[in-house]
Amino acid sequence: MKSTRRNKAPETGALGRTASTHSIRSNPQDEAPGLGGTDDWLPPKVLLKPPGQLQLTEPELNEEITRILNANNPHAPQNIARFSHKEQVFKANTNVEHLVVHFEFDGYLIYQGVEDVVPAATTTEGTEDAAAGGGEANGENEGAAGAPPPDTAEVVEEEKKQKGVVKNVFNFSERASQTVNNPYRERSTNTEPPPQKIFSDTVNQWSIFDAYMEDQQQKERAKEKPKPAAPAGLKGHKDEDRQNILPAEAHGEEVYYKNPELRKALTIIERMANQNTFDDVAQDFKYWEDASDELSKSGTLLPLWRFLCEKDKRKQVTALCWNPALSDLFAVGYGSYEFSKQGPGMIACFTLKNPSNPEYLYVTESGVMCLDFHPQHPSMIAVGLYDGSVLVYDISKKSDGPIFKSSSRAGKHTDPVWQVCWQKDDLDDNANFFSVSSDGRVTQWTLLKNELNHTDVIKLRYDMDPLYASQEPSGGGPGPEDGKLFGLAGGCCFDFHKKLDHLFVVGTEEGRIHKCSKDYNSQYLLSFEGHQMSVYTVRYNKFNCNIFLSASADWTVKLWDHDQAKPLMSFDLNSSVGDIAWAPYSSTVFAAATSDGKVFVFDLNENKNLPVCEQAVVRKAKLTHIAFNPFEPILAVGDDKGSVVSLKLSPNLRKKPRGGDEDEVGKLERVLGLGKVDK
Repeated sequence: MKSTRRNKAPETGALGRTASTHSIRSNPQDEAPGLGGTDDWLPPKVLLKPPGQLQLTEPELNEEITRILNANNPHAPQNIARFSHKEQVFKANTNVEHLVVHFEFDGYLIYQGVEDVVPAATTTEGTEDAAAGGGEANGENEGAAGAPPPDTAEVVEEEKKQKGVVKNVFNFSERASQTVNNPYRERSTNTEPPPQKIFSDTVNQWSIFDAYMEDQQQKERAKEKPKPAAPAGLKGHKDEDRQNILPAEAHGEEVYYKNPELRKALTIIERMANQNTFDDVAQDFKYWEDASDELSKSGTLLPLWRFLCEKDKRKQVTALCWNPALSDLFAVGYGSYEFSKQGPGMIACFTLKNPSNPEYLYVTESGVMCLDFHPQHPSMIAVGLYDGSVLVYDISKKSDGPIFKSSSRAGKHTDPVWQVCWQKDDLDDNANFFSVSSDGRVTQWTLLKNELNHTDVIKLRYDMDPLYASQEPSGGGPGPEDGKLFGLAGGCCFDFHKKLDHLFVVGTEEGRIHKCSKDYNSQYLLSFEGHQMSVYTVRYNKFNCNIFLSASADWTVKLWDHDQAKPLMSFDLNSSVGDIAWAPYSSTVFAAATSDGKVFVFDLNENKNLPVCEQAVVRKAKLTHIAFNPFEPILAVGDDKGSVVSLKLSPNLRKKPRGGDEDEVGKLERVLGLGKVDK
């Protein structure tokens, strides 16, 4: 469409009354000078110009300017690019949508009160019927074309009578929207091809004959084997249900475990599946931090994985120990502390990478009461049983039985073995460990080439008088007659000094703790008094080796100096304390497990009287054992229902020293010095 400048109108001699004021002002030359007109009453003409108007010449004013009007949207984008899946490149899109809709609304509203309103379909049908009727009328008028058959006319009339007026029973509004389609993405990756192996062989008649003969011999051997006798109350199966399974075809778990590569691949796949199953727990283990620790000095414990052995759910967790070399591996001993519920025991080695099933599983003849990993040889486990036997397992070997086992001839304990502990190798480089039992013996076991040799270090005895040992010059203890009358004291636990290997403390059933030495097997170095019931656990501090903790059934945890007979500190936990453990990263942090299902974490540097964390981790169960992971901020807790719960420590519970072990020793000494002044 083109627009041009309009030419000036032709001049006229005079203006009529119908002329507008604009036309009068635009033609001043029409009036003769000096002559008065009929429009003298009008005001004088004044030419108004804007201050910034451009001055144009006459040719410029008369120049024609051509403009083209189109329907294109000036605001439409011109640089839209689309991805071409055919050419695999981004290409500019020349087709731009220029339509701009400012308002659009489609409504379908029909008044319910109007009875004459008929839907479109009905109206169309009515139109067709009307057309048919009109045709009929025309036919009657014309006469020449001929009328329709009478039967057809009757049918049309009946259809008209049947069809009534369709009323609108509701208001209907149709709305639609269009969403943006996401662009397609194509991803590809290159994988390594699987390894290939070419195998070739020559087959002839005699090789085929030999294969058939071997198969026939296997079938005959299978028939000759005696079948197991069926129970008396059950009838035999029908011949149709019987299946002859050849030994070569019966693939059990042994076939898979014979191939080490296949066993390793199955283990990796199982761990990957468990990692996907417990992905939320793995994320908490790696990244969880309690933000509330910044606002207070207390801490919390986050439950992570729960480990349960499906083969023996009725047993109690009687032992718990982390592997000193592998941060994710720990061993659990299953047994029972009740005399009436004794039976076979079990040792299960779990890993944090596979919470569903144990990595290693060993069955023992009696219940497991204690176990310990060797610090230099992490694959060796020393185990103490309820019947007094001690065993040594090697998880690196394929055998299911122990490599060493004590017997009644080789100094076997007569009562349950409550604790075992590895020590440094002797002068002949033979591994050795110690055990304590209720029969009153602390025994050293040495692993020789083909046997397990024992040596009694000390036999515990009852003290009639607490001061009797200091008054008796020969080392103390009751006389010969009293010793025969009362017998030996039952040992429950013991622990060795971290620097002086010959020193150790022993907790007994009557509540006393004795400091002993390997060099003196007939006397105690010192007796500690403070507990009123059985002492379940004693633990030396890793940093300050003269300090140890004790847990008892009298609801208390006491802190001792092995040179003083009285405790330095005492903590009442309102329930029987099953186990305690020092933290491996701090000299003032320790944890305790009680029979009411609670875990207490103390930090003596923060609070000497109250725990920084008190949390219930199980319901309707008693906690039996607790252990810190030596590498990760993980705490493992076992209960009497056979389950082990792993807990993650919050930042306030795992504060590590900045200056090293020397600062930890000084920190504990400062805390103990304050404790001595308070007492």
